[in-house]
Amino acid sequence: MTETIQFLPPLTLVLAGPRGFCAGVDRAIQIVERALQKYGAPVYVRHEIVHNKFVVDSLKAKGAVFVEDLAEVPDDAPVIFSAHGVPKAVPAEATRRGLTYLDATCPLVSKVHTEAERHAADGRQIILIGHANHPEVIGTMGQVPEGRMILVEDLAQAETVQPADPENLAFVTQTTLSVDETATIVAVLRRRFPAIQGPRKEDICYATTNRQAAVRAMARRVDAVLVLGAPNSSNSRRLVEVAKGEGCDRAVLVQRAADIDWAQLDGVRRLGITAGASAPEVLVEEVVEAARRRHTVTVEHASVTEETITFKLPRALSA
Repeated sequence: MTETIQFLPPLTLVLAGPRGFCAGVDRAIQIVERALQKYGAPVYVRHEIVHNKFVVDSLKAKGAVFVEDLAEVPDDAPVIFSAHGVPKAVPAEATRRGLTYLDATCPLVSKVHTEAERHAADGRQIILIGHANHPEVIGTMGQVPEGRMILVEDLAQAETVQPADPENLAFVTQTTLSVDETATIVAVLRRRFPAIQGPRKEDICYATTNRQAAVRAMARRVDAVLVLGAPNSSNSRRLVEVAKGEGCDRAVLVQRAADIDWAQLDGVRRLGITAGASAPEVLVEEVVEAARRRHTVTVEHASVTEETITFKLPRALSA
């Protein structure tokens, strides 16, 4: 009997680097895991610790309970604030109630909070460049008295915003924005308000910058790009925009391999893959294995830099 050999069409996977977890996300997840070890389940987490369903579901299985409001946290349970940061009113309320709480805010988000507080203390009005209703933006705006900070989301708003005192103005930014788009918005603000003060070092975090640079370098070398990440992940959505901005129109966001519409990838011979800063590497591995079931796969790596940054855990968990 003659054995039939199935021909699998060739496909080159180009893996962007860096991709996936950043130091802030890794730290936040460790905080939840260490808290579960120290206090036992359940441990409450205000908002998703990071924007990734796989990560959240994995932590739920270990005993984490995710809530949107401190009112949902029992008086005798520990609570963790997500990596996105929270308004000052949240830890103040936790303290009032005597709750045990841990702050998993990314240190680079905390840096923006500190900048905003400094500008407010110096009497400046602050423009925050960011996306309305994103938890990081809500947290940053909650660091200063109401009315002290104005949100600017896009170029059109940058051209029309009217601060109370243009000579006494500063700006900060959400950490997960498009590098290029933000630079354009900042240029408009500096043109309109020459006295505006900015951060000593840009607020867009190293991980966002590096992942966008990797996609930018990869996008013109591939026929399509898959970005692994959650629909509510700002940095993941920006990666899709960056790929399209570099001319790769077939760039899509998927949460994991099961969500891929392989029919839409017919004719693709070089497929770029990256992952947002809150997406674990296991999801990339899933996609590679799914591709191997359909293609004869060759893997290439397209790395623009190596990341070595780590952040310390809170003192209460570091022992």
